[in-house]
Amino acid sequence: MWKKIVLGALIVVLGGLGLAWLNREAVILFIAAHTGKQAVAENRQVDWQQGPVEGTTSPLTRAPNVIFILADDLGYNDISTFGGGVAGGAIQTPNIDRLAREGVIFTNAYSGTASCAPSRAMLMTGRYPTRTGFEFTPTPNGMGRVISFVSRSHESGIPPIEWSEAAAATSPPFEEQGLPGSEVTLAEVLGDAGYHTVHIGKWHLGRGPEFGPNAQGFDESLLMASGLYLPENDPGVVNARLNFDPVDKFLWAKMQYAASYNESDWFEPGGYLTDYWTQEAQSVIRANRNRPFFLYLAHWGVHTPLQATREDYEAVGDIQPHRLRVYAAMIRALDRSVGNILHTLDEEGLAENTIVIFSSDNGGPGYIGLPDINAPYRGWKLTLFEGGIRVPLFMRWPARIDAAREVSAPAAHIDLLPTIASACGAPLPEGVEIDGRDLLSVATGEAEPAAGDPIFWQSAYYRGVRRGDWKLQVSQRPHKVWLYDLSSDPTEQINIASERPEIVADLAALLDAHQQAAREPLYPFTLEGPVAVDQTLAEKLEPGADVIYWPN
Repeated sequence: MWKKIVLGALIVVLGGLGLAWLNREAVILFIAAHTGKQAVAENRQVDWQQGPVEGTTSPLTRAPNVIFILADDLGYNDISTFGGGVAGGAIQTPNIDRLAREGVIFTNAYSGTASCAPSRAMLMTGRYPTRTGFEFTPTPNGMGRVISFVSRSHESGIPPIEWSEAAAATSPPFEEQGLPGSEVTLAEVLGDAGYHTVHIGKWHLGRGPEFGPNAQGFDESLLMASGLYLPENDPGVVNARLNFDPVDKFLWAKMQYAASYNESDWFEPGGYLTDYWTQEAQSVIRANRNRPFFLYLAHWGVHTPLQATREDYEAVGDIQPHRLRVYAAMIRALDRSVGNILHTLDEEGLAENTIVIFSSDNGGPGYIGLPDINAPYRGWKLTLFEGGIRVPLFMRWPARIDAAREVSAPAAHIDLLPTIASACGAPLPEGVEIDGRDLLSVATGEAEPAAGDPIFWQSAYYRGVRRGDWKLQVSQRPHKVWLYDLSSDPTEQINIASERPEIVADLAALLDAHQQAAREPLYPFTLEGPVAVDQTLAEKLEPGADVIYWPN
């Protein structure tokens, strides 16, 4: 009898193991979804610090306020400013267009790099990763292992994502993968000049007493603690899952709907995340109308997971496929945010002497399966082609900058700290090498931009540089060199590296010189993700298609 019992138990165990193996992806994601989540309290009101009830000087005579609105993963063609717009221009962005129209447009603007966190570190410090060591985007604990596993079942022909357990073992925890506290941020520069400094939204530069927003110069911070715009089953939300993207699967399994004020306990936000951040930003403007303030509004939109309000989803109309309609609705919410911020400045009489800057942390990603978001440029987020690093950059300051100005000289996120500091009369930190340039006189039209200053990008063995109209990319995976003359080939269609070896050698020497004095990265890259340069992740990989690897 006992032999039958043992045999039966063995059959059950083996059957269970076999079933688990057949459904291994679901099992892995289930485990991810049910481990390591934090308690989230009910929504509570944020009691923002209140500035003076009465102003001692006119808003026009004191130092300018600064509002920096940063979108996440926004494609160059997602806004209608440049003649585009989502779904072939069906969805326009009138409020973002207004901001651009009423100030200066940098028509050749670049992010710090092609992924979010290092780009944010560069705009906060004005310094390259060669100085800060902050070179790779921190990923939540366990994320690399899960997405690498899940990517192996992808059928597009794209190779799986590679994850290094050895490198991960030498990395600090996610919360400690941050911008070092020794770095001087824009918030600290303006805080020392008498500004009240507020952060709202995404941070992604570490957390806690050394790395969090409060530690890095912000008097107040309303932090995006996790990554859902609304609870997945909320009656007012419309979701779009991307079953072809392993990162999206991880996000749906792991992310929560949560905020945190000054890094206190987590609580539920008060509505759809883009609208909630905007409403709180409006409260901050009103609370500080009688003193100079710096507001860093770092939206999560339009990063995955794709979630829109049902109202926005209905408003954009019958757009196909479903994920494009949800994405269009998210763009509509982002544009509404900009409009509400501008409206509040008008209401409070602050518009004339408030600098409003709008940009994105990098280009749009190919992994959402929408082919036109960076049109007409090649490449995506996680590539150094123009589609991955070319971003909108608008600056409105009616008191100093004439409307409808355009600057065609290249500009970059590292230029923002010195430019904003100059506008606010704030001295740059002593003893700190700033890589960015002060573009204020260029923005106002008082001076012409300096010619020939190079702009650098890097992620480990994949690097790039632009000087003048020449742009070089070099990679070890694949071993390849790309050279483009952006004056005649702005969309990087014709690689002329073999035809102009002298230009390649000149720019390669710049890259080498840039690396000579570089500090080591703060932690190693743990992931190597393949990216098809000209196809989305939703498409079958074409034979001979260009695939690069992005180390992170």
